[in-house]
Amino acid sequence: MNDNYKLFLEKFRGQLPLGECFDLLERKIVIGDRQARMYYIDGLTDTEKCQLLLNFVLDVDTTEMDELLSSDEFIERFFPYIAAETSSDIDAAVKKMYSGLVVLLVEGFDKIIIADTRDYPQRGVEEPSKEKTLRGAKDGFTENFMRNLGLIRRRIRDNRLIFKHFIVGEKSKTDVGLAYMKGCCDDKLLQRLESALQRIQLNSVSLSDQTVVEQLEKEIYKGRSFLSALNPFPKVRYTQRPDIVCAHLTEGKIAIIIDNSPTVLLLPVGIFDFSQDIDDYYFPLLTGNYLRLLRILNMLVILFASPIYILITEGYIDAPFDMDFIIPKDSYALSIFWQFILLEIAVDGLKLASLNTPESLGTSLSVIGALILGDFSIDAGWFIPQTILVMAVVALASFTQPSIELSYGIKFVRIIMLISAYIAGVPGIIAGFVISFIIVASTKTISGSSYIYPLLPFNAGDLKKLLLRTTR
Repeated sequence: MNDNYKLFLEKFRGQLPLGECFDLLERKIVIGDRQARMYYIDGLTDTEKCQLLLNFVLDVDTTEMDELLSSDEFIERFFPYIAAETSSDIDAAVKKMYSGLVVLLVEGFDKIIIADTRDYPQRGVEEPSKEKTLRGAKDGFTENFMRNLGLIRRRIRDNRLIFKHFIVGEKSKTDVGLAYMKGCCDDKLLQRLESALQRIQLNSVSLSDQTVVEQLEKEIYKGRSFLSALNPFPKVRYTQRPDIVCAHLTEGKIAIIIDNSPTVLLLPVGIFDFSQDIDDYYFPLLTGNYLRLLRILNMLVILFASPIYILITEGYIDAPFDMDFIIPKDSYALSIFWQFILLEIAVDGLKLASLNTPESLGTSLSVIGALILGDFSIDAGWFIPQTILVMAVVALASFTQPSIELSYGIKFVRIIMLISAYIAGVPGIIAGFVISFIIVASTKTISGSSYIYPLLPFNAGDLKKLLLRTTR
């Protein structure tokens, strides 16, 4: 029997800041006349489970311990935990201890014993505030890594659903999971993602899942990483809904789950993937198609409303359907173009303000924002009612889009078209749209396919499935 107890003890006490870090605890115990040490993090472990573990191991007598030849045999006979393992890797054991597991060193044993007694601080699986649905499931991902995996597994009870585990971040050592349906996803992309996650070198992933996305793009795109960073269109879809993730997994997408983040990343995605929303499938076929059509029409409103209004006010084109009332009759201090630019900034400023405003003051912010962008700004001569109305319609239409990231991509295209319409009129807005379309068409997904597939290359069947709600 190999006795590595003193070696493990020396290594552990040499690495751990015992005495300096008050939540890192060392418990000395005796199991069957043998010295033992327990190491765990207070706050990440369940005290009831730890007490149960102590009750079992302290009940083992000397005769029973003398019969044991290894730590594996100890687990088989006297350890009451399903989630328990042995390891000779000290660094791996330390990482698991900081993840909330209990490490047990026992005199006379050849390996470290690790028991899963985790109990992370967490919130409930309530519905995400950004992705509410009128019908359907009301649960959502949380910051708990294993619970998020469970929410996916609960919906897909299939052997083909695979979860692979990675640790990213030199300091944070964050758990990252790769979820996919074996035989359904792109195997080449899967291999590239696995290699990229293994190569990622970061100090920490504790602040944002966007850090992982940017590093993945850097690893996959290589020389094109700078151009990719300048492209505002999202290469992944972010969601906090388990039903959305499961639907995409069964369609062949790959999901990335990151510990401490309630947001799951879906890839690869093209621009038409963002036209779909979960409500489309919780309503009958006709209603679902109506909602999707409304979302697509709103996208056109977001793109063209303000640039076309500039063309009307500048006299390049006539007002449609004899709607002459939208043309301002009185003079104004600022040109329509600069009014729209200021309103674009003001609307985003109000969005940022609302994010940082306590709920109790939300009504006050709405009143102040309405006054500033309403009567006061008109009376001061900064804006005219028509431009405020157009921007209000654009802002409301943007809220119908399920992806915030895509909304900002469309916003930047709209600003390009605003500038080109102001400079060159009708030819300018056409040129601005063509330039924007070329940028989108030249964009590649993380898998390397066309961002606007199935429009380019054209595939009528797949395009119909993305534009129309069909039976699943």
